Amino acid sequence: MAIRLLVAALAAYVLGSTPTGLFWAWLFRRIDVREHGSGRTGGTNVWRNAGFLAALMTAISDAIKGAAGIWVASAIGLPVWGLALAGTLAVVGHNYSVFLKFRGGAGTATSIGAAAALWVTSLAILPATLVVVAALVGHASVASISVALALPVMFLMHGSVPAAVGFGVPTMALTLWALRPNIERLGRRAERFLPVYKTKPPLIRLSDHPGAGTG
Repeated sequence: MAIRLLVAALAAYVLGSTPTGLFWAWLFRRIDVREHGSGRTGGTNVWRNAGFLAALMTAISDAIKGAAGIWVASAIGLPVWGLALAGTLAVVGHNYSVFLKFRGGAGTATSIGAAAALWVTSLAILPATLVVVAALVGHASVASISVALALPVMFLMHGSVPAAVGFGVPTMALTLWALRPNIERLGRRAERFLPVYKTKPPLIRLSDHPGAGTG
């Protein structure tokens, strides 16, 4: 069991480390996305600097690598605690990629992919949460925080304590830790808006929007 657990952990971490955002930003715009914006390789920074299609492909790819970590662990016969650990390590890999000098993103799409592999209904709950919150407040960070907070609660309500404790809680902590600068900007009402809200404020304003005064 220990060998299988080690193999699954390493596989999940390496899969999570795969820098998909770096690839798609280069493919679409010939840029190193780490040198632009927040420097993260996740979908939001790719969107701001390489366009929506590149961001969409990044999000899909990041979700797949999170799910793949679970699939590997399942294929070698690990129990649910082992699957939960694999999901967490896929997110660790995304946030602290061995291929990017231990830099990366905030792990939201990778978390969603891993959650969906643990419980397929997550694929309806979490993306809907992400999209609705992002549309209402215009901040990807707040949408990501909402998903992170929802993860352990969702799995507890589903009745899966291993998934809630072994995956939901540590993944939530990883996301919140990665988003510390965003949380600080939210406190100052200075968080960046999504590109679609560049000129028009969202319905709920948590930050001051240049197109709508200081409100």
